[in-house]
Amino acid sequence: MSFPWLTARPIAHRGLHEAAEGRVENTPSAALAAIARNYAIECDVQITSDGEAVVFHDYTLDRLTLGEGRLDQRTAADLATISFRQGPDHIMPLSDFLKLIAGRVPLVCEIKSRFDGDMRLTDRTLAVAQAYSGPLALKSFDPQIIAHLRNAATQLPLGIISMASYAGHDWDGLAPALRERMTHFLHYPETRPDFLSWNVGDLPHPIPTLVRLGLHLPVMSWTVRSETQRQAALPYIDQIVFEHFIP
Repeated sequence: MSFPWLTARPIAHRGLHEAAEGRVENTPSAALAAIARNYAIECDVQITSDGEAVVFHDYTLDRLTLGEGRLDQRTAADLATISFRQGPDHIMPLSDFLKLIAGRVPLVCEIKSRFDGDMRLTDRTLAVAQAYSGPLALKSFDPQIIAHLRNAATQLPLGIISMASYAGHDWDGLAPALRERMTHFLHYPETRPDFLSWNVGDLPHPIPTLVRLGLHLPVMSWTVRSETQRQAALPYIDQIVFEHFIP
């Protein structure tokens, strides 16, 4: 199935954010700034203690907000009262975020994962997404999440976020077998992604080349932070996920 809107325009990473100007990542202000320039938007979702999907990247509140501790120990209503360190916004449920976007630009939503098999966030995100009529895609680093969505027979485009190596500190918790499957794209029979989002620092690489030229699936690259980096990536990809410059 083809989704040409996925790569029609550059994708603003967590919205068109610039904290110094009061537009924090994954907030309504960042989304509206992207819409104003007709960019697609990428966002992240996390699970609350009462099972809601909210738009936020980190597992904890400390970096971006005046709150503290784990996000998943707060209810959605509680999170809505916590201010960001810059700007006027508050953490928003995905359902409200979709109402704000209202189909004006495409949205690519990353489902965050602790790689523990917990599908509550995935199921809630899917329920919210399937009630939305605008262009929307779901993606994750976690092959189990994409396989779960594939088994749900959703018509939404599904993507894998991937990179050449998972040897860094951020990936210390990955089981060795899962690390191997992710590194070598061995999950493909279960995930069968509709698109690939690939680390720009790992280009060129055989996996995005084979996905793009062999499977004829779109490849976008994250996170592109300059025009120089964009130009270097363009021969190997179909679109960029960008931040901190205007492509």
